[in-house]
Amino acid sequence: MSSIQAVVFDFDGVLADTEQLHLAAYQEIISARGITLTRDEYYAHYLGYNDEGVFQRMREAHGLTIGDDEIAVLIAEKTEVFDRVVEKTDVLYAGAASCIERLASDYPLGIASGALRHEIEMVLRRARLAQYIRFIVASGDTTESKPAPDPYIRAAQLHAFHPSECVAIEDSRWGIVSAKGAGMKCVGITNTYPASELTGADAIIGTLHDFTTELIQQL
Repeated sequence: MSSIQAVVFDFDGVLADTEQLHLAAYQEIISARGITLTRDEYYAHYLGYNDEGVFQRMREAHGLTIGDDEIAVLIAEKTEVFDRVVEKTDVLYAGAASCIERLASDYPLGIASGALRHEIEMVLRRARLAQYIRFIVASGDTTESKPAPDPYIRAAQLHAFHPSECVAIEDSRWGIVSAKGAGMKCVGITNTYPASELTGADAIIGTLHDFTTELIQQL
């Protein structure tokens, strides 16, 4: 019998199809500083990090002479651009709402994400799903962000379960490293990367329709 007692969702790339929106917002902000950010570069090096992590890595990769104060300004500008789009766009993946509603009858559900809390809450409210989510671990809620295990360790604490009693669902290798490092089981979903890039997961699925109680019980 499965020992899984709770479920923790990543957000961007798992529940919300927002990676392209994040990329477009980063591109708009960083192009004003004379830097071109390609899709391939973003998916290879930045996806999976929170905004602070992305801009810190851009600083290192492109030799930008900007301090932490200017990174905070970049984050604020990027957030404003991103929010304008999300407020008017249905960004949930097909099957996300039904998956949450279905699993909520069997497990307590939470979210551990590098996204900003207000972004997550905005999408959940718009989709009328907030009542199913018991807690959110968002950007800034832990000392270290993914791929460090801190967000998932905090998620287990908020669930009041040991990490080994929780399953995470992730779309990137960085997220899988974070969940597994915390001691959780992890299901990879091929929304963002092919299965060959998610080999650290305990199971791999193609859509949220496949993320079922039966699958969880087999982990």
